[in-house]
Amino acid sequence: MRKYFEFDKLGTNYRRETIAGITTFLAMAYILAVNPFILSGADLPPELKANYPEFGAIFTATALAAAIGTLVMAFVGRLPIAQAPGMGLNAFFTYTAVLTMGIPWQQALAGVFVSCTIFLLLSLTGIREAIVNSIPQGLKYAVSAGIGLFIAFIGLKNAGIIIASDATVVTLGHLTFHPDMDAAQVLAVKNALLAVFGLVLTAVLMARRVNAAIFVGMVVTAIVGMIFGIVELPKQVVDTPPSLAPTFGAAFQYLGDFSTLFSAKMLIVVFTFLFVDFFDATGTLLGVASQAGLLKDGKLPRPGSALASDAIAGMAGAILGTSTTTSYVESTAGVAAGGRTGFASVVTGIMFLLALFFFPLLSVVTEAVTAPALVIVGVLMASHMAQIAWSEMDEAFPAFLTVLMMPLTYSIASGIAAGFITYPVIKVLKGKGREVHPVMYGLFFVFLAYFIFLRE
Repeated sequence: MRKYFEFDKLGTNYRRETIAGITTFLAMAYILAVNPFILSGADLPPELKANYPEFGAIFTATALAAAIGTLVMAFVGRLPIAQAPGMGLNAFFTYTAVLTMGIPWQQALAGVFVSCTIFLLLSLTGIREAIVNSIPQGLKYAVSAGIGLFIAFIGLKNAGIIIASDATVVTLGHLTFHPDMDAAQVLAVKNALLAVFGLVLTAVLMARRVNAAIFVGMVVTAIVGMIFGIVELPKQVVDTPPSLAPTFGAAFQYLGDFSTLFSAKMLIVVFTFLFVDFFDATGTLLGVASQAGLLKDGKLPRPGSALASDAIAGMAGAILGTSTTTSYVESTAGVAAGGRTGFASVVTGIMFLLALFFFPLLSVVTEAVTAPALVIVGVLMASHMAQIAWSEMDEAFPAFLTVLMMPLTYSIASGIAAGFITYPVIKVLKGKGREVHPVMYGLFFVFLAYFIFLRE
């Protein structure tokens, strides 16, 4: 094991790698609660929840996908990088593909599988670099930032901090008590205040660079909620994991239906899954490897293996029943703790397997508990806006539309479409049409068709 993971060459040992693996797990353990919450449509009206998979099955799929993906990265990529269903991609799955576009969740899983299969093929060839170079850097940053704002908006809405308004569309929720409130309104205020507490606590923990800030924030918020009677106490701590039967292999029923799989709607869904995962995975792998000092001449060691590991994890996750599994930037927490090899990922993968048996604890994970995690993840993703060339209007305007339209239309795909349509138009009218890659012109027509024929 020491020889395979090159302990001596990288100056590490079992103790340091084990601590790093546990640290990474704690930093990203929040996904075990947040992903089932989002994919099961837990925050949607009761009449819509029948259109989504079961919470318990999604939990099991999430834990298994994270474990398998991380172990694949450990033994194939040999990097201290953990994987799990990605934030942003799960929001697109639930709120855009299923809720807005009306695609059955089983079909959306098929879209995840197809996108990850394409990603695998691209990872094993030289096509990846060509595609990366075809998309303007500003739009890449804008997509990530826009998803961040969208996720944060969902978190604030779920907690009741932001509510609907006939006069202004949205407004600040009720954060104070009044004598004429009924029991439901009082509970809504308590939940909103609990979410505000959790958000401030998590932000402070992040500011103080606590490695497992999001996870710790959720745990403390849940405990405070139980103390004040806002969150119900769990009935037990350890139990047999929920059955995977409701989601396992559900994607297969659509993989053989080519008329559905290659419909215009599905092409948009597959492209969005592929696009976001493609650049998110590449950026995360480079960022984490750079912090660990593993880059050689600015390049990943065994880049094909690392990217293939990410794609394989996504395919496995789709079969299990979850949205795209991808590399996690929280792996930097483990790297900061000394992780340098894939053995740290072995430890993280084992931790996800053990977590399967603690499903009963998720009963304390309410909307108020998950909201701070969604907002903080949104903050981290929105930081990419700093990289956009705001002084150049032909770069800034498409990027701005991409960021703005995602939360306002409640659709990640609509935000991407807005940016990818306006970018070539402005460049051409400015006389810079030759600077636009041919791929971007092709995407212009794809997304124009999306707005004309697919938007209801």
